[in-house]
Amino acid sequence: MASSTLAQSPVKQDGIFSRIASGSLFPVLSILAVLVALWYVFAVVLNAPFQRDLDRRAGEAPGFVEFVGKTLSQPKPTLPAPHQVASNFFENTFMRKITSNRSLVYHAWVTLSSTLLGFAFGTALGILIAVGIVHFVALDRSLMPWIIASQTIPILAIAPMVVVVFAAIGITGLVPKALISTYLSFFPVAVGMVKGLRSPEILYLDLMHTYNASAAQTLWKLRVPASVPYLFASMKVAVAASLVGAIVAELPTGAVAGIGAKLLAGSYYSQTIDIWSALVAGSIVAVLLVTAVGVVGHVVERSMGGRPA
Repeated sequence: MASSTLAQSPVKQDGIFSRIASGSLFPVLSILAVLVALWYVFAVVLNAPFQRDLDRRAGEAPGFVEFVGKTLSQPKPTLPAPHQVASNFFENTFMRKITSNRSLVYHAWVTLSSTLLGFAFGTALGILIAVGIVHFVALDRSLMPWIIASQTIPILAIAPMVVVVFAAIGITGLVPKALISTYLSFFPVAVGMVKGLRSPEILYLDLMHTYNASAAQTLWKLRVPASVPYLFASMKVAVAASLVGAIVAELPTGAVAGIGAKLLAGSYYSQTIDIWSALVAGSIVAVLLVTAVGVVGHVVERSMGGRPA
């Protein structure tokens, strides 16, 4: 019995490694390694002109290896190297107090608060618009073109106007930023929800009419359950767009906290390493938000009797 177990264990281990190699982990790590290598190459190329100027003024003639090392260790590089960004990110995330204005956790939380509020507003608005469009033909013909046209206006043009208008009536802080996030997040929810509410087949709709179901009963018992996969797929896009809106909203407000404020301060003082660290923090927040929406969607679909993926 023991010998058979030992004989089977290598097969199981090989199966695990083969699943890793054939799954999503190995391709992702391979692409990540290529991107990091290219990042180092471009960092050397872009930082080289400034380093050559420094060496010429100092009367130095370093060798190739030493020159490359200098280009990857500049305090204010044109393009910081990955290890510089990683070191700065680790220091400002784990080595600072959360309440410190230099902590990336603090800035991420400030941006996250307006992101979540704007995402909640955008999701609710998108669902209401979708329900209205599906049930009223006039709204479909009149409102939908304007919704699509609204997304052609650059958010950088809208954000300052929203901030100025609300500041004129005494509303500042979280609400204007959340409304800018709402502007970006409601559109994918509205479009996805319309598609989902219209997804039931004619046969099922006719069956509801046969049972003399009202419009509200058809909505809650047929259209809404059918739209759940579409809703959560569009919410993943919406939450990422909401984060972008919150970051952009912090730029014209002169905010002193938030990822957008961190980016703005870094650009003022040419702190490119801080800028890239803030970008990494924003990316991590986006990944966590999209993952959270996906987990909630999976739980909801399983609770409604959906098959596991």
